[in-house]
Amino acid sequence: MADYPMLAPALWAKLREGMVIPAHPLALTDARQFDVRRQRALTRYYHAAGAGGVAVGVHTTQFEIRDPAHGLLGPVLELAAETIAACDAATGRETVRIAGIVGDTRQAVAEAETARALGYHAGLLSLAALKDADDDALVRHCETVAGAIPLMGFYLQPAAGGRLLPYSFWRRFVEIPNVVAIKIAPFNRYQTLDVVRAVAEAGRAGEIALYTGNDDNIIVDLLTEYALETARGAVRVRIVGGLLGHWACWTHQAVAQLERCRALRAQDAIPTALLTLAAQVTDANAAFFDAAHQYAGAIAGVHEVLRRQGLLANVLCLNPRERLSPGQSAEIDRVYRAYPHLNDDAFVRANLDSWLS
Repeated sequence: MADYPMLAPALWAKLREGMVIPAHPLALTDARQFDVRRQRALTRYYHAAGAGGVAVGVHTTQFEIRDPAHGLLGPVLELAAETIAACDAATGRETVRIAGIVGDTRQAVAEAETARALGYHAGLLSLAALKDADDDALVRHCETVAGAIPLMGFYLQPAAGGRLLPYSFWRRFVEIPNVVAIKIAPFNRYQTLDVVRAVAEAGRAGEIALYTGNDDNIIVDLLTEYALETARGAVRVRIVGGLLGHWACWTHQAVAQLERCRALRAQDAIPTALLTLAAQVTDANAAFFDAAHQYAGAIAGVHEVLRRQGLLANVLCLNPRERLSPGQSAEIDRVYRAYPHLNDDAFVRANLDSWLS
């Protein structure tokens, strides 16, 4: 265990309690240059909204920040870390900082070392670049990256550039001592169970925090308790929070939703109103993430909500092909009208000037 950097016990405990972790977008000017002022405002918004953590350098931040033509990975990570540190100092909180880690082993280790040097606590490790690697190669890769930073595993759906990761892989992955959490985002209940089983059967259900990335089923994930029989006996496992692009907007309400779900953990019944809420959140996600066009407008859709609130100046992405799909803006109009209780526009209006200062 001494060979692996470990997460501070207090932060690991917070991860296990469960928190809202927005996947941080990238703010650009109309000239597609890094908009430092609005990027800082976004980070301040997430902190003020009550998010317990923030994930930077992930899909919602746009993988193109790593392109040498843009050279934005370091500046984006650094600005978020500095802004969070200032917000924490002013409030007496400690926010969990998670950096997206991608690429082959050499790139992933370099990104992990950069993130650790900038004060990030854990790396969300994507295995999308290792599409053809077998379990042995995947585990070696993960162990090597874990030597540079504590890990949050990531089960990314194949439709978003990921790959199938069998139970056999997850059972070995969870043996890495500084795996602190796993984000499960396969949009597939069977594959979700592979991860849950691996954590339970390894005896690490009390250590590794499970986070939802299943944007189509957020509230139900937060309400569900898994009961599994293992060689160690009966084990109960919960998905305790979420690391979500969906939570990059309307974040203040997302925090309230998580708290409602957490308050029900000790009860035997789930109010039917929460199942109704679950369907409403899924409908809103379909509009934001552009499910009608296989998620082509997912990043731009989140940007559009943030633009309407005044946090972003536009919906531009580094890749000009990343844009709103036909009819997507009208779908966002529809869910705004249908579910006014889901937005946090009033909260943003009351604080926007200070965040932009």
